[in-house]
Parts: sequence; C-alpha cells; structure tokens
Amino acid sequence: MNRFQSKLVDHKYDLKKISIEILQVNVGKLCNLTCSHCHVEAGPTKTQENMNEETARAVVRLMDSLGAKTFDLTGGAPEMNPHFRYLVNEARNRGMHVIDRCNLTILLEKGMEDFGEFLAQHQVEIIASLPCYSKDNVDKQRGQGTFGKSVEALKKLNSLGYGRGDAGLVLNLVYNPVGIYLPPAQDKLEKDYKERLRDDFGIVFNKLYTITNMPITRYAKYLKVFNQLEAYTELLINNFNPHTVDGLMCRNTLNISWDGRLYDCDFNQMLGMSMRNGKLFTVFNISKKDLEDWKVLTADHCFGCTAGAGSSCQGTLDKDMSFRKE
Repeated sequence: MNRFQSKLVDHKYDLKKISIEILQVNVGKLCNLTCSHCHVEAGPTKTQENMNEETARAVVRLMDSLGAKTFDLTGGAPEMNPHFRYLVNEARNRGMHVIDRCNLTILLEKGMEDFGEFLAQHQVEIIASLPCYSKDNVDKQRGQGTFGKSVEALKKLNSLGYGRGDAGLVLNLVYNPVGIYLPPAQDKLEKDYKERLRDDFGIVFNKLYTITNMPITRYAKYLKVFNQLEAYTELLINNFNPHTVDGLMCRNTLNISWDGRLYDCDFNQMLGMSMRNGKLFTVFNISKKDLEDWKVLTADHCFGCTAGAGSSCQGTLDKDMSFRKE
C-alpha cells in the first residue's frame, strides 16, 4: 500500500469514481514549448506521440456512450493535433461544453493565426497557462520570450471578446509556482493578476486557477538536479488536506491518452498507470458498466492534488487555508 492510500485509509476514504462528467483528452505530447514544470514532458520533437484519426473517431463514439457534459482538450499544445478541430466540432454538435488548455504562444505560430477565431466561433472556454504576471518568472519557467508572446496572444483573445463577460467567451488563466512551494491563496492571487495585467497591458480575464506542480517526469528531473525532490515531496505529504478528497478531479473525470488508453487522470497517464480489470481499458472497448464502482488508482504523486488548498484542473479545492504547514 502506497503512502497516499494509507492516508486515505487513516481518514476512512474509499476513493472511487462517481458518474463521468468530464472527458479529458490528451491528444499528444507535441508542443511548441519545453516548459521545466511540464508533467507531460511535451516538446517540439514529440511528433510520434500524437492522436490519429481512428482514435479521434473512437473518442467521438465515447462521447455518445458515456454522455459526459464537458470535453476537456489538453496536450502538449492540443491545437497542434490535426484532429483538434474535428473533435471540437463533434463535441459542440452534441451540446458539450468544450475546454482548450492553451499555452497562448501557440496562437501566434505560423499556420495557427486563425485559431483564436475558431475557438471563439465555437464558444470554447480557454484555460491558458500563465505561471506569473512577471516576465522574468515566466521566461525562466517556459523559455525566453514566452511572456511577451503570451501577452500578445491574450490581447488578441480580448479583441475577440474573450474574458470580457458580455460576449460569453470564457478566458481563465493558470498559475504554477516557480519554486518548491505550494500556491498561495487563489482569490488573493487572482486579484493581483487582474490588477497587474489590466494596469500593465490592458488585459482582462475571468478567473485564475492555482495548480500545484506535480513531482513527476520532467519536473521530478528538474527537482533532482537541484537536490530538491525529497524536500518538495515531503512538503506535499505534510500538507495533506482531507477536505480536498471529495473534490478530486479523478472522481468525475475519465482521462484519454493520444493512443486511446484510459486513465483516472492526466498524471496517472504520464506514469503509465492505465485503467484495467483483466483487460486494458481503451476508447475502443470501454463501457459504462466497466466504470461502475471503479476504484481510483493512486500513488505518492496524488499528494500533489491534496496538499494545501488542493489542486485540480479547475484550481483549488478548499479555500480554507488554516491547515497549511509550510
């Protein structure tokens, strides 16, 4: 039994899936950036790990069989997958709420200039990574020049109506810590972000989500280089918050990889913790019955989602910060 599972037992939690509300699809690891905190280890060279047409069509069939209400596209830079627009069209035709997890800079790449218009036309919610409102911090984490490009992309999205409220086009931003610490209070940081981006660049957005960096894959390697992996892992364990467990995204989300395999979450996907019960679960063979009473697969990295205020794809899970033990 891993340490996280032991913690759940201590608090009398049995972590199981409830009804699937979100289909989260990681269409591949191809990306125009190589961020130090990326749990996907995405980058420009990952051309082979990219969803093909057959798998994309199977994903659409799964939309019909499971009846999820939200379709969450991630990557890599999901927009670089050739079937991205097809998947968005099919999800919207079924009345699903569609989310694009965007790194912003991709909207300025050659051949992608009309992507903002496409997303606006289909009323796709954009959740955009902007790990800080400071140029130095963003460029340190994501590469030289990415902050300036992100600002340019945000201005373009604002010009299309994103983040302004009246157009109904939702633009949310994501903050990741640069160092080995937990995110600060989400509400306070959102206020700071809104003031700085508005005053410095005239940029507006809807909400800010704070997400804890997960000590796996590329980020784990980064921490090892600076001899900080053990300290960061202990920080997460020591800040375990039982009030976050009920809201964990693995409970109502089904995660799909570029090759069609199924996982409880995107982090489990990157660690190869695939869902199976005598057979490997994929988009080609899964049924609703297979997911009934499904016990979520866990490991020590799960402390990243339950530390402090908690962390999910929609930000914090518990706004009470009194338990923090940094």
